[in-house]
Amino acid sequence: MALMDFIKKQFIDIIQWTEEGDGILSWRFPMQDMEIQNGAALVVRASQMAVFVNEGQVADVFGPGTYKLTTQTLPVLTYLKNWDKLFESPFKSDVYFFSTRQQVDQKWGTPQPITIRDKDFGAVRLRAFGNYAYRVADPKLFHTEIAGTRESYPAADLDGQLRGMVLQNISNAIAGSGVPFLDLAANQIMFADALRRELAPAFEKIGLALDSMTVQNVSLPEELQKILDQRIGMSMVGNDMGKFMQYQTAQAIPKFAEGAGQGGGVAGDAMGLGAGVALGQVLAQNLQQGLQGGAQAAPAAAAAAPVGVKPEDVMATLEKLADLKAKGILTQDEFDAKKAELLKKLV
Repeated sequence: MALMDFIKKQFIDIIQWTEEGDGILSWRFPMQDMEIQNGAALVVRASQMAVFVNEGQVADVFGPGTYKLTTQTLPVLTYLKNWDKLFESPFKSDVYFFSTRQQVDQKWGTPQPITIRDKDFGAVRLRAFGNYAYRVADPKLFHTEIAGTRESYPAADLDGQLRGMVLQNISNAIAGSGVPFLDLAANQIMFADALRRELAPAFEKIGLALDSMTVQNVSLPEELQKILDQRIGMSMVGNDMGKFMQYQTAQAIPKFAEGAGQGGGVAGDAMGLGAGVALGQVLAQNLQQGLQGGAQAAPAAAAAAPVGVKPEDVMATLEKLADLKAKGILTQDEFDAKKAELLKKLV
């Protein structure tokens, strides 16, 4: 009877995984009541690794290649099984295959704006999204920390946890890089590199390697984006007072036109009208200098110089400057310099 039971047993001669489906990180070889034949072949393909587990304890790990399973190729399992050098009988052991191919185009994003610290703005609320690629680098660690004894572990089951890790480390990545937000927003590759460096240790703790990280978009709330646009405009103007007045006038005219079309108040119309007059004066002077050219430019400017600046125009401009300073677009020194220059025009 024992002989018949032995004959009925099925023995495994080749252990391999053909990876028929995509997105599977680990797969357990189906053993059922079968036993592995001594001297059986283990085939591990180029994008795989195999792990032998004995009674819940990870034993031998195999990289790509073809192996003949003997006591020499299974040293840890041999020790756990207390096999001697004459081992020749079939044996049982759980065998797990792990895909080491890159899992590409994994999406991440901020469902809600997150607040980060910034040395220029103090605090910034931003949205960002992109993708990343990872792979199983340490199958033994991934088996014990994540996959466990499941028959298969798809990448989709890990997606939520990994995206959470990305979001958790965005603030630390920006703070640790020491790069101002404006530079990160303008250079998304720099942002992605800082994020990848911050995340890599967290991925390693569960047996994964973070191969690449991309940031496809960084956006600010609308109100902060407006302030940022004004600051960018001011940086283009610099300390040139004439250009500053042109910039402020250009900003005011669309608002004046909008207010006039909607029946804006008298005060708003007056502010817009004053801005329009100031722009007209600047354009007239520039046109006159351009037509006369060369040596005639100086007399034209001198002729225009006696035109006084109205006190109400100066006060309106000072109010705008104070508003820009309050919003953080102008520094105190810049405000004082422009204020002094305006006051000189009243003398």
